[in-house]
Amino acid sequence: MPGKIHAIHHVNFPTTDPERTKEWYSKVFGLKHVDVGAFSDTKVLLMTGGDFDIHFTPVAEKRKMDPFHFAVEIENWDEMLAHLKEIGVRFTKPFYRPQNNSTLSYIRDPDGTLVELTFHGNRTK
Repeated sequence: MPGKIHAIHHVNFPTTDPERTKEWYSKVFGLKHVDVGAFSDTKVLLMTGGDFDIHFTPVAEKRKMDPFHFAVEIENWDEMLAHLKEIGVRFTKPFYRPQNNSTLSYIRDPDGTLVELTFHGNRTK
């Protein structure tokens, strides 16, 4: 089918402090910063995981984003929760959905953006 979506290219969220956002997403998810200044005049903060990007647009005041969020699929659930505990990131009580053998929890970035963590036990790479 022409135009069929096969992946999310990127998402874009506001950030009131690009440096703090860059450090947090690097520490929590291991994302790398890409300097867009060489190929664009935009002020966007671009963080990448290699096969997906997250963009953050600097703003003076963050608008309330809830219930907007984005979800990332976790490869090893137990390792991720241990990592979050180790670095002091609070997360909601994990919720198991037996209908699709998945588990989810939520965390918030420094600007309060909701990030869903999801794990699908039936998925393979």
